[in-house]
Amino acid sequence: MGKKLSPDQLKLYKTIDEILWTDWDPIEVNDSPEARDEYQSYLPHIFRLAIEGKDAERISASLIATIETNMGLGANKEHNLNVAKKIINAKKSIIG
Repeated sequence: MGKKLSPDQLKLYKTIDEILWTDWDPIEVNDSPEARDEYQSYLPHIFRLAIEGKDAERISASLIATIETNMGLGANKEHNLNVAKKIINAKKSIIG
C-alpha cells in the first residue's frame, strides 16, 4: 500500500477483507479455508475506494467489473450493491 495504516484504517481494511470473503464471494469458495486469500488481491482497490469516500454505487461498479472482467462471470447488481453498502456502513462505524 505504500504507507502505514492508522489503527482505524487497519480495522477497516480487515473488515472489508471479511466482507469480501463472507458476503461478496462471487466464486463461492468461502466454505474452503484453503481459499481464504482468494479475494485479497482485490482488497487494496476496494479499500482505497472506501477511504476516498466513494459511494456504494461506485464501489458496486468496481465489484461488478472485477467479477465480469477478471473472473469472466455474470454479476448480480443488487447483491453487489448490498455488499458495497455494507462496506460503506463499516467505514462509517469504524472511521466516521
